[in-house]
Formats: sequence, structure tokens, C-alpha cells
Amino acid sequence: MKTDLSNYRKSYEKQELLEDNVGDNPFALFERWFHEVDHHFEVGEPNAMTLNTVGIDGYPKSRVVLLKSFSAEGFVFYTNYESEKGKAIAANPNVCLSFFWPEAERQVIIKGKAQKVKAEESDQYFHSRPKGSQLGALASQQSEVIESREVLEKKLMALEKDYDSKEVPRPDFWGGFIVEPIEVEFWQGRPNRLHDRLRFLKQSNLDWKIDRLSP
Repeated sequence: MKTDLSNYRKSYEKQELLEDNVGDNPFALFERWFHEVDHHFEVGEPNAMTLNTVGIDGYPKSRVVLLKSFSAEGFVFYTNYESEKGKAIAANPNVCLSFFWPEAERQVIIKGKAQKVKAEESDQYFHSRPKGSQLGALASQQSEVIESREVLEKKLMALEKDYDSKEVPRPDFWGGFIVEPIEVEFWQGRPNRLHDRLRFLKQSNLDWKIDRLSP
């Protein structure tokens, strides 16, 4: 059975993206866009982003993760290093991050290389999480096959007893990745599908070259 979605159409008319108002630094523009989306649009999780990796099986895979910090050094998220995505990054650190904020009619697409953050940074973030989330990281062998939901919940209950009055240590298999971008594309929806696309390319001297791409 075929489902026809050809009538799903939207005209993008809210804003524009022009070279004279983006500056010369993609991090500054990302920060501006992020705060505009966060403060002026009803977006549930503006820090939700799609992480694309190439798996050890050769296939690309996408999943949504949460951005936890960003700076001129890159974009940071946290995960289980032994998960499918963790193993994929270990084998091939070239990744892509993408944000889609439909309420603002905006996308940001980031190509770069991922590497582990310092252990101290992972420790600091891990201990800032609710205790339930800390225990969840210990309980889950992320991406591995399990017999049932019950097995997972029993493991969590046992850990809750073990760490009832103790600090939960960050496991070595859990921590952060930082993605250092080599290319950042900003996409603003415009009428008649003539969208604005500005791409920042990192140069050998660490400056950024800005190109307008055809939609």
C-alpha cells in the first residue's frame, strides 16, 4: 500500500540569511541562532541533534543525541563509548551533526571529527546528572541485545541498593565526545524553495571561507 504525501507542503517565509549579517565565525552565528530558537520559539529540546556515523559494517546510521556544551573548540555530547555509535567513532571519527528547528525554519549541518573529551570533563558532567541517570549509565550495556525489559529494571534496582548512600563512580566506558568542525552549513527556509544556504569552510590558516550554496 502506497501512502501519498505529495500534498504535504509548507511555505517558508519567516526570516532570511544574508552574508552581511552572519559575521566571519560559525560559532558566533550558531550561538546567536541557538539562543534565538531557545528564547523566541517553542522548541521542546533545542539542543537535540542528529548524529550521523559510519558503522563498522560500512553503513551510515543516524540517531538523536543531546548537545551538552559548545565553544570555539567544538560541540560536546555524552554517550557510552562501547555503544554502537561509540565503536563507530573509534573506527571512523568523521561524523556529521545536524539540527532542525522547524519552528524557526532553520537547519545547521556540521561536519567534523569526534574525539573523547578529557576524563575530568566527563567526570564533572557525569556527577551533575540526576542519580537515576548515573545509575542508568551503569545498568545499560548500550546497543547490546538483552532478554527483556525486566532484566534491565532488576539490574537498576540492584544498583540503587548498592549506591543508596554512596556516590556513583563514572564508569570508564561512559563519557563525552567533542566534534571539531571543518564545515558548518546554515540553512534558512525561504519562499518558493529558494532557501538561503551559507557554508563556512575551515581553511589551512584556521580562518573560515563563506560560500553561498544554491538551494
